[in-house]
Amino acid sequence: MATGGKSCEPGGPRYTNRLINEKSPYLLQHAHNPVDWYPWGQEAFDKAKKENKLIFLSVGYSTCHWCHVMEEESFKNKEIGEIMSKNFVCIKVDREERPDVDKVYMTFVQATSGGGGWPMSVWLTPDLKPFAGGTYFPPDDRVYRVGFRTLLLRIAEQWNQNKDALLENSQKIMEALQIQARIRGQAQESPPPSEEVMALCFQQLSKSYDEEYGGFSEFPKFPTPVNLNFLFTYWALHRSTPEGARALQMALHTLRMMACGGIHDHIGQGFHRYSTDQQWHVPHFEKMLYDQGQLVTAYTRAFQISGDEFFADVAGDILLYVSRDLSDQAGGFYSAEDADSYPTAASAEKREGAFCVWTAEEIRALLPDPVEGAAEGTTLGDVFMHHYGVKEDGNVSPEKDPHGELRGKNVLMSRSSPERTAARFGLPRGRLGALLHRGRQSLAPRPLPEPVPVACAGLMISGFAQAGAVLAKEEYVRRAARAAAFLQRHLFDAASGRLLRSCYRGEDNAVEQGAVPIQGFLEDYVFVIQALFDLYEASLDQGWLEWALQLQHTQDKLFWDPKGFAYFFSEAGDPSLLLRLKDDQDGAEPSANSVTVMNLLRAACYSGHMEWVEKAGQILAAFSERLLKIPIALPEMARASAAFHHTLKQVVICGDPQGEDTKDLLRCVHSVFCPNKVEVPALALASSGSGETADNFGGSEQSRSHSGSSLLCVILAVGRAIFGINIPGPSHDLAAGKKTCVMRIASSQ
Repeated sequence: MATGGKSCEPGGPRYTNRLINEKSPYLLQHAHNPVDWYPWGQEAFDKAKKENKLIFLSVGYSTCHWCHVMEEESFKNKEIGEIMSKNFVCIKVDREERPDVDKVYMTFVQATSGGGGWPMSVWLTPDLKPFAGGTYFPPDDRVYRVGFRTLLLRIAEQWNQNKDALLENSQKIMEALQIQARIRGQAQESPPPSEEVMALCFQQLSKSYDEEYGGFSEFPKFPTPVNLNFLFTYWALHRSTPEGARALQMALHTLRMMACGGIHDHIGQGFHRYSTDQQWHVPHFEKMLYDQGQLVTAYTRAFQISGDEFFADVAGDILLYVSRDLSDQAGGFYSAEDADSYPTAASAEKREGAFCVWTAEEIRALLPDPVEGAAEGTTLGDVFMHHYGVKEDGNVSPEKDPHGELRGKNVLMSRSSPERTAARFGLPRGRLGALLHRGRQSLAPRPLPEPVPVACAGLMISGFAQAGAVLAKEEYVRRAARAAAFLQRHLFDAASGRLLRSCYRGEDNAVEQGAVPIQGFLEDYVFVIQALFDLYEASLDQGWLEWALQLQHTQDKLFWDPKGFAYFFSEAGDPSLLLRLKDDQDGAEPSANSVTVMNLLRAACYSGHMEWVEKAGQILAAFSERLLKIPIALPEMARASAAFHHTLKQVVICGDPQGEDTKDLLRCVHSVFCPNKVEVPALALASSGSGETADNFGGSEQSRSHSGSSLLCVILAVGRAIFGINIPGPSHDLAAGKKTCVMRIASSQ
């Protein structure tokens, strides 16, 4: 959800453009620029054609630091604004509202410049074909970069003097992009073998792995949960091999180093978008909902596998942050927290990471209390500063602070273990934890973030649901259910069966849509369907399963490519979109087709509609070339290919879904990491104790067992051979065979 922006200029804003009528907070941030901005739409397109003008397209999002920088330097500059408005039709797009537009032109920018990012700046012909573009441009020429002002004038001159050549080049560019973006499968084509795909993906990740600090690049360093989830699955399938052990070590070490680094907000909780350095130390300070949702899942799985409470604590830390700062009172989630913030509630100017960094003097002033039992004169500030790497002159290197906003400041990072810090000050290990907690609480008060639109809420619902199931926290499952109910109430049209993209917070905190609601895209369906499956397995509420299956049918109708297979990102029929794309990379978020493979396999298990299994295979076949050559680009799809070839292991729960003994048994099932399992709909089992048989769902033998009036039966296909370990629990009698595994609970135990 979002609220509108407001001007802080004394006496009111000097300029106002037509973006003032929009709901998007990103567009509203630019509503008082001295630029004749248009939103993406027919009015702007008609103006460009009528006046025979080029289009300047600027794409970003409301919490992006470099988007703010370019606005301050260029879009608020009156002279640059006049050049823009005179020579171009200027269009602003919020990528959170229109990811389809963003993807089309980002494909062009990446293909022509070798990189991409936001703000994205693209110049288009009047018929919307791109011919020049990039990301951030400084306002004036620098040693190695042409300035935005110079670029505007050069492009305007080229349009006036060499229009025909420019149009011809733009047409050639589009033809090349259409060929490059084509992803097609052939009828009867088989999916690639998962063993080969998984092995190559592991090798490629292993080669790029940073042995010292974890992660898969030097810098900048992104969390990439898709890589970590692949490694967990690879370990589960190869746990007795050296490669499997290495996969697990890589994933756990990366998660631990991230949690100790500055990318993890040790005071405000949650994780920042990425680290600018190799050590996970200095982040760009925006926090994205999709990162929190995926990282909760990754840390939860790390705990599930290792049993180390450290990972469970980090998962809880993320969920605390989301519950406090990214949750709306109506039940929805805000999609991000801004990188730039006000240092205090009374400040008029935002600074990057303002309430996430500290001077040594500030910490000493806030934590002056002496520490009993430590050397004389030792204060809580001394202990806190040692543990979190605080330096007198700041711990941020100048090259990671190009605008000097972090000079003399410290980004907290935990590079000293609790044991070493406790030993350094002669304190008991348990006492140190309480002291550090007290210090964090004292530094915590800060201004609240400005909310931004609901988007990618499905990933966060999955995070809450999976953490609730694994950590046995029913409050997390309830929060996931509340968010799903919000989506069903405000972002779902029951009449058409379709999802909407986003909504906003209006007057009196009412939930509002824009004048023309934006329809959901493929990723919205995919992440919500995944979330509803996860929520169903955590809660056994049949309603979530039924809605998920309904949405899967709708997704098939709107996005499936019957000729080339796989799903398009957007619907057909929008003349303003020059390319209808299929994502071919798992990046900050897993690509929609990657997640859909697993969704389809789960949907087939739940419903018995085997045509969904066929669709899953067709997706893998359509991406087979990429999977066989560079599976590191699609680790989530590589992971899903293993589920497709091995088939999902089906767990059948028999008993009252609300019964405590059923929940107790479910907790045992959820405590074990098995990436290729699915809990099929619960069966009603009579309580007469007559020894009824639970039907098998996966082709395995039927199993029979009874234990008085509270008999519960779980069939785990391939049993111990799949899980690899016994399911714990003092009240559980486990009998495992090659094909089936029977578990029972008696109410008297």
